[in-house]
Amino acid sequence: MAYRLKLPQRLTVIAVILGFGYAGWSWYAQPRMRPYDSSTSHTPPADTAWPQYGNTPGGLRYSELDQVNRSNVEKLRLAWSYQSGELRDVQSGKEPSSAWEATPILAGGALIGCSPVGRVFALNPATGKPIWTFDPHIKLSKQGREFVKCRGLSSFDDAAKEPGAICRTRVIYGTADLRVIALDAATGKVCPDFGVDGEVRLDPGGPLQFPDEVQIQSPPAMVGDVAVFGSTVADMVRVNAPSGMIRAIDARSGKLLWTFDPVPRGASDPAAVTWGKGSARYVGAGNAWSMLSADPANDLVFVPTTSPSVDTYGGYRPGDNRYTDSLVALHAHSGQIAWHFQFVHHDLWDYDLPAQPILVELMHDGKSVPAVVQLTKQGMIFVFNRLTGKPLFPIEERPVPQTGAVPGEWLAPTQPYSTLPALVQQGMTPQDAWGFTFLDKLSCRRRIERLRNGGMYTPPSVQGTINMPGAAGGANWGGGAIVPASGTLIVDTSHVPSVTRLVPRDEWNPNDNGSASSTRYYAQTGTPYAVNLSFLVSRLGAPCSKPPWGRLTAVDLVHGRIKWQVSLGSIGRYVPAIHLPLNMGTPHAGGPIVTKGGLAFIAATMDDKFRAFDIDTGDVLWQTKLPAGGQSTPMTYAVGGRQYVVLVAGGHPDYGTPPGDYVLAYALKP
Repeated sequence: MAYRLKLPQRLTVIAVILGFGYAGWSWYAQPRMRPYDSSTSHTPPADTAWPQYGNTPGGLRYSELDQVNRSNVEKLRLAWSYQSGELRDVQSGKEPSSAWEATPILAGGALIGCSPVGRVFALNPATGKPIWTFDPHIKLSKQGREFVKCRGLSSFDDAAKEPGAICRTRVIYGTADLRVIALDAATGKVCPDFGVDGEVRLDPGGPLQFPDEVQIQSPPAMVGDVAVFGSTVADMVRVNAPSGMIRAIDARSGKLLWTFDPVPRGASDPAAVTWGKGSARYVGAGNAWSMLSADPANDLVFVPTTSPSVDTYGGYRPGDNRYTDSLVALHAHSGQIAWHFQFVHHDLWDYDLPAQPILVELMHDGKSVPAVVQLTKQGMIFVFNRLTGKPLFPIEERPVPQTGAVPGEWLAPTQPYSTLPALVQQGMTPQDAWGFTFLDKLSCRRRIERLRNGGMYTPPSVQGTINMPGAAGGANWGGGAIVPASGTLIVDTSHVPSVTRLVPRDEWNPNDNGSASSTRYYAQTGTPYAVNLSFLVSRLGAPCSKPPWGRLTAVDLVHGRIKWQVSLGSIGRYVPAIHLPLNMGTPHAGGPIVTKGGLAFIAATMDDKFRAFDIDTGDVLWQTKLPAGGQSTPMTYAVGGRQYVVLVAGGHPDYGTPPGDYVLAYALKP
């Protein structure tokens, strides 16, 4: 699942303590705004929808709208806002602050979104006025509350029903208590022909350690009338974790059509030989917690799977552990495997696949190829022919570190590397230490020297091992967006190293959750080791890696090159006394969208800003302050001749951003 280690709250307060000037930091500064001579669309756009999380079933996150474009985006203003009411419950102490990561959809004439605990709201897309709300009344355990979220819903238009009939257009989503619910998009009433009273309760496949150990947090991939769901399994809890099975549901009836388990249980499965010591019989997870993608025309669904349980020790599961940490293409109406590719053999670093696969028609060697693009936490980009699984750019199996593992561990001798340019630094040595001053840099260097350091796949250790990038990425669930005409990928990445320290079982205190907000312990029951996770920061709280700590990158996927890379986010909110932006980038959560107007919209950062970048240059053309953290991915649509850009701003406790419950719509001033 997504990395849940909290970020250091002191991030760069040291800039004030040291009185470090801003002058001379031009390398970190984002490009300045400048005028553009691009044409403006004068014809009001026709009404559009945004029916799935990524607009298209394949997660392209591209819109043909260009009413808002390079030449006028500086005139973008808040058109309306809506508050769902959860903020009152958080402020009163009735509800804990949870991560808002939702992207609304526009379906059946309504803008429909969800709160972290699965409450659904429908709004008038032109005014933000509420149309209906639905509460699934989820009861969460203490453990389940720590990672509950709802990233969105999907829609299904049932052509077999008469226009205007109930549930002709329905929204389908999953909950933290393993229910799948279908609602009429127009009224919010449950669909009476779906399951029992509009819902289906899924079987977790075995006893749970706590009631919501398995949750559904991401919207299903829609392949015609088939809704395919992944799930989130609590990380690093126990070896015999629940199965991460993929489930396909009939969008009309709610009938369970098929399941696929990323851990091959049968000995006849070709992948079973990659699971030693009979581990495939009892190991869990391998789930797909992020967004799945679909190719309805070819009846395919693309599943980005995660690491098997547990994440940082695998001596009991020798072998590559195939189907986990893989992109698995399944036939959508049968669940049979079309092809698969594993990105991490025998994962020990929580380098699971975090991002939605992106389906695009891509020019390659002079021909249009049906492609799928997969981003990874390691900052790599892999591109395949989505029908055959053949890589469009070569992939190399390279030797990786083979020393320093704890007794009994098994190490893969090689790991796959994409030959496309890496988006982040991979691996860290003492020479890479960074600091605002000599003393700060020295403290980082000494920390690195005391830890195991080196290549990206250096194994976890009792001494402590540096992971660069950390398990938060690189890329994470924010993923990327592609301009189909040019094959330009826009993707955000974080650049903060972490430390994995294995704790022998007889030294572990189960009541110790770390002495700081940036440190976490996990039990990993069934192994000889618990694990301690932390960020690699100096004594004063700054990351030991060279800034910018957050970046936005444009990649030309036709020619396989980086077009531009700029810092994403400012640390100015942490050093307000010097009144300077300090555009050194921040860790972040959320992703971009792109439009025909030549713009990439993204929030995500810890500075509570929403920005528009020029797709061709990386220049910031517009930005606005948000009332709460914007750790989500935006969307856009047109209604009544006006284009709106919409973002959910609810904050994220792991990033220390202000809580909220806002849906914000921006448009050009009439």
